[in-house]
Amino acid sequence: MAFEVTLLYVLGVVFLATLIRSAFGFGEALVAVPLLAFRVPLQVAAPLAVLISILVAGIVVVQDWRKIHLRSAGGLLLSSLFGIPLGLLLLTSTHSRTVKGVLGAIIILFCVYSLVGRTPLLLPTDDQRWMAACGIVSGVLGGAYGMNGPPLVVYGSMRGWSPQHFRATLQGYFLPASIIGMVGYVFVGLWTPLLTRYFLYSLPVAILGVILGRIINHRLHSTAFYKYIYSGLAGIGVLLVAQAILGRL
Repeated sequence: MAFEVTLLYVLGVVFLATLIRSAFGFGEALVAVPLLAFRVPLQVAAPLAVLISILVAGIVVVQDWRKIHLRSAGGLLLSSLFGIPLGLLLLTSTHSRTVKGVLGAIIILFCVYSLVGRTPLLLPTDDQRWMAACGIVSGVLGGAYGMNGPPLVVYGSMRGWSPQHFRATLQGYFLPASIIGMVGYVFVGLWTPLLTRYFLYSLPVAILGVILGRIINHRLHSTAFYKYIYSGLAGIGVLLVAQAILGRL
C-alpha cells in the first residue's frame, strides 16, 4: 500500500515536470528532484529525472529538429563534459548544501536583473566564454542533482531565442547530456530495480505531458515566454536557497 501511494505521488510529479519541460524547454528536474526527494531517496529521484529527460528530449528532437541551434547545443554539451565528473563527486560530498545555496542566490539575482533591468544581457551571436561557463556549471549540476537547466536557460535567454527555438535547442543539448549523465549514474551503481519500476510506470503520464506542453509552447510569444522563464527560474532559486538553509536535498 505504501508503494502505491508513493507511486501516485511520483506520477503526479512526473506529469507536472514533463508538462513544464515540454512547454518551456527545461524544468523537469528542477521541479521533479526536489519534490520527489520528499518521498523517495535522492539517489532514486536524480536518476529518475535524468531518464525522464532522455525521454522528453528524444521526443522533442524528433518533432522539432529543424529548430535546433546546433552550434549552441554542441558547444554547451562539450563544455558540460568537464563538469559532470565534478558533479558526481559533489553528490557524495559534504558541500552540496553550500553549492545549492550559492546557485540559488545567483539565479535569483540574474532573474531579478533580467526582469527589472533596463538593459538585459544579450548576446547577438554565440560567445565562447559564456558558452563554456554555462556548459561547465550545467555539467556540475547535472552530475550532482540532475539539474542541468539553470545555466542553459541563462545562456538561451541572453541569446534571445524564440520560444520554439529555445525549447528545441535545449533538447538538442539535453538528449546527449542526459544519456552521458545516466551512464555516470550506472557507473556509480544508482540504476536499481526500484528506479526501473518508477520509470516504466511514469511513461504514459510523461508522454501526455510532452504532448500538452508542445501545444502550450507553440502558443507563447517571446515577451510573455521570457517573463514566465525568469519568474519560474527565480522561484526555483528561492526553493534551492530554502533547501540549503533547511538542510534538505
